[in-house]
Amino acid sequence: MSSLGEEAKDWIVSILVAVVLAFFIRQFIVELYIVDGPSMRPTLQSGERLVVNKFIYRFRPPEKGEVLVFRYPRDPSRDFIKRVIAVPGDSIEIKEGRVYVNDQLLNEPYILEKTRSEYPRATVPPGTIFVMGDNRNNSEDSRFVDVGFVPYDLIKGKAVLVFWPVSQFKTLE
Repeated sequence: MSSLGEEAKDWIVSILVAVVLAFFIRQFIVELYIVDGPSMRPTLQSGERLVVNKFIYRFRPPEKGEVLVFRYPRDPSRDFIKRVIAVPGDSIEIKEGRVYVNDQLLNEPYILEKTRSEYPRATVPPGTIFVMGDNRNNSEDSRFVDVGFVPYDLIKGKAVLVFWPVSQFKTLE
């Protein structure tokens, strides 16, 4: 009878360790997200599932070109996924459908079409980033007051991998 008690105790300890480990991994290491909406097409499609690295930005700030997840400034219970276009100190301007960072035309092979909106020249403040969706004409991003420059403390992590559906498996660079 004591071996049955020991086995039950071992199971309980194993389950508790697994739950604590899963919580730790999800809280600090990686989290899974589902893309919801067309704003990142063609890079990401609605319904795709992503792995997001939650610890990378503890060691370095976001870099231009990275795809990341952040809490929507107007409603922090919602998460958005966008591409970093400019970082602190960069100037950003959109004119005639083209994006300029530090007065240089941005090479954007990942976008669907030219941007239809304009954005006056501005400098990205310290501790924030300027983000845009790859589907520029169907994206709520830093060009709009509701989002604006995204503070570092709202950034959840860097999208690193599409794992579902399997046919769309890819890393995000």
